[in-house]
Formats: sequence, structure tokens, C-alpha cells
Amino acid sequence: MKTGLCFDDVLLQPKYSEIESRTEIDIGNIFQEGADTFYRLELPIISAPMDTVTESEMVHAMTALGGAAIIHRYNTIEEQLNILDASWPVAAPVGVAVGVQGDYLERAVAACAAGAKIICVDVAHGHHILMKNALKNLKEKLPGWAHVMAGNVATAQAFKDLGNWGADSVKVGIGGGSICSTRIQTGHGVPTFQSIMDCRGAHPTAKLIADGGIKNSGDIVKALAAGADFVMLGSLLAGTDESPGQMITTPKGNVKVYRGMASKEAQREWKGSVASREGISTHIPYKGSVRTTLEELKIGIRSGFSYSGAKDLTQLQERATFIQQTSASCKESNTHILEGK
Repeated sequence: MKTGLCFDDVLLQPKYSEIESRTEIDIGNIFQEGADTFYRLELPIISAPMDTVTESEMVHAMTALGGAAIIHRYNTIEEQLNILDASWPVAAPVGVAVGVQGDYLERAVAACAAGAKIICVDVAHGHHILMKNALKNLKEKLPGWAHVMAGNVATAQAFKDLGNWGADSVKVGIGGGSICSTRIQTGHGVPTFQSIMDCRGAHPTAKLIADGGIKNSGDIVKALAAGADFVMLGSLLAGTDESPGQMITTPKGNVKVYRGMASKEAQREWKGSVASREGISTHIPYKGSVRTTLEELKIGIRSGFSYSGAKDLTQLQERATFIQQTSASCKESNTHILEGK
């Protein structure tokens, strides 16, 4: 039986470094490169297409700092286009999410006509005949410059198949999100770190986007070192000024709603009924501006590169050496001074 490793199960070994200043480090990466298009992200972070994470204000914040954003699909086509319209002007590619049934093709064509550069085919289980059909139809109907992102998947075969079906990038991670209950409800999933290790190199051109289970900048560095080209974040960006939703005042402080899109609350609000519940809804402490969060993550990522002596992503992935840590080591890795007091 194969062992599946999580982010907390591994550490990167520090390497000799000749980097004198972290300003020498380039943490960006090419998102898409072709005859008629070129997109590069200076910050390898993409905001998740969730209704408590990404609407127009998050788009502005993400793109201003060099990342990208995907507008969620839990709305009508008109509502999604209004969010997209309110997102301009920006300095980087903006995406919209679609499904694999119903109005997905109409939604994608309309979004590209309105200026979206990324179409994210966003479903819980991406290794599916409906995904195969959707990617075929989208590639036939959309302009050649459109970047088609698809997911989620957890295995190398799934990653390879989605790439062969036409996906320009593939979201890797099933069941690892902080508000996801897929593994509990279905018994299926693979730890996100393990999925990254398994999927890297499975397709020659498709970009790998690590999605789910990332808790801090250290996890981002581990994901990138393991083979991810970019990471997608939800909980780390939720609870900020730029995330959708009203501020709620509680005796313990201000909070905002953060919920999985397969939670009963999200399903009931969007489609009026509840199918399989593979997520929860909760409150997350208010964090202030997402720009502060992203700047802190950027500092942590650059520091992580420097510990491997890497000036860019290519060097990080070439130099990375992982070790597996014990539960005692994992405990030691945390700030443990207050334990037992």
C-alpha cells in the first residue's frame, strides 16, 4: 500500500546559498506562452473561485501584486459578467469559473468576449467524462489565446488525461481544503503534497496548480519545490477586506463567513437544493487588507527560496531535497514555547 504524505510530513533541507539579498530572488513564473499570448505572474498565487473569496475587489488586489484571480461561478451569467466588468482595469490575466454542464459553454464564450483571459473548469472530481467533453467543446469554441484551467484531480493519470484533453493548466488536490469534507463523506482523496509529487511531469506542457491544504508560506514553498508551478489559495485570503461578504461582530471579535462551495449553505443559496455535502460553512477571523497577507506570504516565499540557495523556481525545484519528519519533529517545527503552560 502506498504512503501519502502531507505538507506537515516533510521538510526541505537547507542548502548552501550565495544569495546576498532576497531582492535577488524571482518567485514569478510564466503562466502561458504562445504565438499570440504571453502571461507571466510575478506572484505565483491564484485566488480560488469561491463566493467568499473572489469577486471584483479580490481581483484588483491579486493582480495589483502580480498574482491572478478566478471569479466564482455561483451566480448567473449576467452577475458573473458584472463582477468581471467591475474588475477592470487590471494588469494581469483574470479568469472566470465554469462547470461542465448546463450553461458552461455560453458562460465561457461570454466571459472571453468581455475580456476574461482564463476559463477555469471548476468541478470537485475532474477526472470524468463530462470534463473530457467540456474541454473538447471549450477548445473548439474559445479563442486560441484563452487559457483553459481544469480540475480538480489527484493522480498522475488524471493530470495527464486532462492535459491531453486540452487543459493548459490543471488544479491538483482533492479533499485537502480547510472547509472540504470530501474525504470524510466519500472516503476518497490523496494528500495534496503527495498529489503534487505524483503529478509533476505527467504532462509535458500543462501547468500544475496546487490547490488545497496550504496553510502558510512554508507550505507554498514546499508545493513549488515539489513541482507546482502556482498555488491556489482560499482560506488564507478569506476574512479580508477584499473577500466578499459582510463583517460580523461577535464577542470574540469581527469575523466573516468562509464556506466550501459544496457546503449545504452554499448549495441551498445557489441552486435551492442540497446534494452531496462535501464542505462546511464557518466563520473566519477578520484579517484586514489582503494586501498585507499577500506581502507577508511573498516575504516568506522568498525566504524559503533563499534557504535552498535558489534564485528562481527552476533552481528551487532542481535543488530541493525533502526529508520526512516524525510527529515529534512536526511538533518541534511549530512555535511550541507555550505548550504545557
